[in-house]
Amino acid sequence: MSYNKYKGWLYLLPAILFLAVFMIYPLIDVVVYSFEEGYNFASQSFMGVGTYNFSYVLHDPYFLQALKNTFIIVIITVPLSTGIALLISLGLNSIKPLKELFQTVYFLPYVTNTLAVGLVFMILFKKTAYSDGLINLVINLFGHESIDFIDGPYPAKMFVMCFYTIWVVMPFKILILTSALASVKKDYYNAAKVDGTRPFRIFYKITLPMISPMIFYLVITGFIGAFKAYSDEVAIFGTNLNAAGMNTIVGYVYDMLYGDSGGYPSYASAASLILFAIVFTITVINLTISKKNVQY
Repeated sequence: MSYNKYKGWLYLLPAILFLAVFMIYPLIDVVVYSFEEGYNFASQSFMGVGTYNFSYVLHDPYFLQALKNTFIIVIITVPLSTGIALLISLGLNSIKPLKELFQTVYFLPYVTNTLAVGLVFMILFKKTAYSDGLINLVINLFGHESIDFIDGPYPAKMFVMCFYTIWVVMPFKILILTSALASVKKDYYNAAKVDGTRPFRIFYKITLPMISPMIFYLVITGFIGAFKAYSDEVAIFGTNLNAAGMNTIVGYVYDMLYGDSGGYPSYASAASLILFAIVFTITVINLTISKKNVQY
C-alpha cells in the first residue's frame, strides 16, 4: 500500500517541480521584492523593508491612469461582450441551414493573431496624411467631421479600445454559449410550448437558468482577462502607452521592469500584488453572488 502511495507521488514529481520552479518561487519572489525598499537591480541590494513601494505605486500618476483605464475596459467590455455573445448564440441556435458555417465565421477572430487584428483596427480608425480612415469616411457620409480615434481625445481612444476588446473576446464566448444552448434538453421547451408559454418567459425561466453556469464562467474569466489586458493596447496605440494615456496595470508592470522607466522590480512587484488583490476581491464577490443566481 505504501509503495503505491509513493509511486503516485513519483509520477506527480515532474509536475510539482515545474509548478514550484515556474509558479510558486516567482510568486514568493514577487512578494519579497514588493517589500524591499530602494532595491538596486545592478547590485542586488536594498536599503530596508517596508510598504514604501506600495505607497509610491498608489501615488504614481501613471499607475492611477492605468488603473482608471483598466477599470473602464473591465466595466464596459465584460457585460457588453457577454450580452452580445448571448444574443448571437441565441440567433445561431435558432437557425438550421448553414449553422456550422456561421459558427466558424464567428470563431475566426479568436484564432487570428491579436496584433494582426489590432493593426487592422488601427488602419480602420487612424487618421493619416493621405486618409482619415474608413470609419471616418462613414462618419463624413452622415455630415459629421472626422475624429482622430488613435491620437485624438481620450473618449475616442477608449471607444476604439473597448470596441477592439469586445471584438477579440466575443468569438470564444459565442463558442461556449452556443455549446451551452445546444446542451439544454428539448423536453423543457416542448413542455413550455404545450403550456403556451411566451418566448421571453421560456428564455427567462428555462434557457437562462440552464446556461447560467456557463455565463458565470464567462463573466469570471472575462473579468480576469480584462484586468490582464496589455497586448491589445500595444496593438493599436504602440508601445509608448503612457504617452498615449492608454496604459493598463499589466502595461505599467511591464514598463517598470523593461520600459523606459524600467529597472524597478520592487515597484513592479507592488503593482502586481495590487492587481492580484483587485482581481481576487472581484472574484470572491462574483462567487458570492453566484451562489444565489447560478443554478448547477
